[in-house]
Amino acid sequence: MALIKEIVEEALTTGYLSVVAENKLRSQLQSNYDSEDLDAWIILQRAIMAGDVKQQSRRKKASLSPKAKDASSSIKLAYQMAAEIAYAAAVALTMTKNTKDQPSLNA
Repeated sequence: MALIKEIVEEALTTGYLSVVAENKLRSQLQSNYDSEDLDAWIILQRAIMAGDVKQQSRRKKASLSPKAKDASSSIKLAYQMAAEIAYAAAVALTMTKNTKDQPSLNA
């Protein structure tokens, strides 16, 4: 299975995150990964929020009127950002403490 940073590099290069790649990311985030993988995942989330990477799983299935689409997309973006921030916080809080990756004042 691909490492998180490899999946992220591909998504950043192509500007697209497939459902398969997204599922691989979820699987990797539930198993072992290092601080570089977590950094890559955060970069991917920022790229998605900025619109630089499109998610296949987020494609709209029905077209809305322009006015409804603007309001709907603003609300959805706010909820998506809040959910992604909450998810990142949850992942960070459940990580095992690895002292060699963390800075120390005595080092």
